[in-house]
Amino acid sequence: MKTHSPPSNSSLGFGIAPQPVRARRRKGGERSAVRTPKILVVDPDSEVRRLTVARLTGANYSVEFVESGKTALDACIRSRPNLVITDLQLPDMDGMSLLTELKSRWPQMVVIVLTTHASISEAVQATQRGAFGFLVKPVGKEELLGQVQRAIAVSTFARSDGNWRVNIVSRSQLMEDRLSIANRAAASDAPLLLTGENGTGKELLARSIHAASARRDKRFISVACGNALEHELELEIFGEEPDESDSPEAGPGGAFQLACGGTLMLDEISELPMRLQVSLARALSNYQVPPGNGRGAARADVRLICTTSRDLEALAKRGEFFRELLDQIGILAIEIPPLGRRREDIPLLVSHFLEQATLPGDQKKMYSPKAIELLATTDWPGNVRQLFDLVKQNVALSHGKKVMSREFVQQSLGSAPAAIPTYEEARDSFSRDYLAANLQSTAGNVTTSARIAKRNRTDFYKLLARHRLHPEDFKNGGAAASRRSAGVGYDDSG
Repeated sequence: MKTHSPPSNSSLGFGIAPQPVRARRRKGGERSAVRTPKILVVDPDSEVRRLTVARLTGANYSVEFVESGKTALDACIRSRPNLVITDLQLPDMDGMSLLTELKSRWPQMVVIVLTTHASISEAVQATQRGAFGFLVKPVGKEELLGQVQRAIAVSTFARSDGNWRVNIVSRSQLMEDRLSIANRAAASDAPLLLTGENGTGKELLARSIHAASARRDKRFISVACGNALEHELELEIFGEEPDESDSPEAGPGGAFQLACGGTLMLDEISELPMRLQVSLARALSNYQVPPGNGRGAARADVRLICTTSRDLEALAKRGEFFRELLDQIGILAIEIPPLGRRREDIPLLVSHFLEQATLPGDQKKMYSPKAIELLATTDWPGNVRQLFDLVKQNVALSHGKKVMSREFVQQSLGSAPAAIPTYEEARDSFSRDYLAANLQSTAGNVTTSARIAKRNRTDFYKLLARHRLHPEDFKNGGAAASRRSAGVGYDDSG
């Protein structure tokens, strides 16, 4: 039976999660044999930092260290440590402020505060702000490791079965809200519908939900609904019809059988032919797998996740999607926002993609601040997948360059990249369009146009002068105004 799993880089919704090309033939969401708690150490003192890191790594913890509050926040966004150990004296912000920010963003994060000069008031303040512990430098090895052990015991590490969102890179509150819903949805076996534009990462989120569920040790099976002929797709989903020669051991069944006990994802469910939509709806209604490959009808112990980049409700109203199936798969729905609605994630994604696109031993690359600004304000119709492709291209073509400039990035985007206009540019464009439409509707009558705009004539004339609009151009159907807008016979010097 043919497999239609996407290639390894096609599920780049929020980060990079390399998957085997033929994902149907493997178990998905498997946990590694050993998990190590992650600890972030925040301390500007290099000697104290070195000693702390050495003690923690010697105790088999995974440790990252930074020197400032801002880099600590970025590190937490990127790697989600189970524990943060921070000094009170930081170069860019005090440790209390960092503690407050950490607990505000991630209430479940465990934080231990270090200080050189202890005071009862500081200890009380740190406790009130949510600190788990308060240690005074110099800290003895046993005291440090004992406190860390107790902190890890109450952290999310002790309560979670794997880091389900390890491949999801995001700092935006919008995405955090969606991920919170996804984490809650993972506890259910109800069908789940993931919606969003192409390239936003629907498959990656589906795999993360599987990893957060009780089914994580079973298979994650993915079927692309638009990449096969109808008959092939029917066999892939439901398996072969039994005949007299078939035996119960007659080879692999369809995706429902392969995903038994695990999760089945139907990618782009809107592409499923109508006949198969009806078959799927009937299967879900009876919670039975249709007979396939000699096995006969069986209870379908499968968590179904469907994805779509189209409006299924609109398709159903036009009769292009089976209404009963939509009612069944849309019980729980999560919309993944496009990259344009979470632009604050772009710098973090770029940093993540740079690491992924740079081969071991190659020179580390980085973007200039102006290049990052360009990437953050550019329109991305292909969303995160398009951004990753651009970073890969930039790394491949930046021969001998460690820092990639704005000009270099703009060349790869094209001579005229679609960028978000500034607020002033957008306002001026709207104002000119409004004034032109207003004059067009009144055939150039300034008195009437000013009244519609709720402006006096003097102010209205000033607005027209600012945007170089002439009332007489609109008195004869706007022909002259159209020529001016097109630049025909128009002297821009005045």
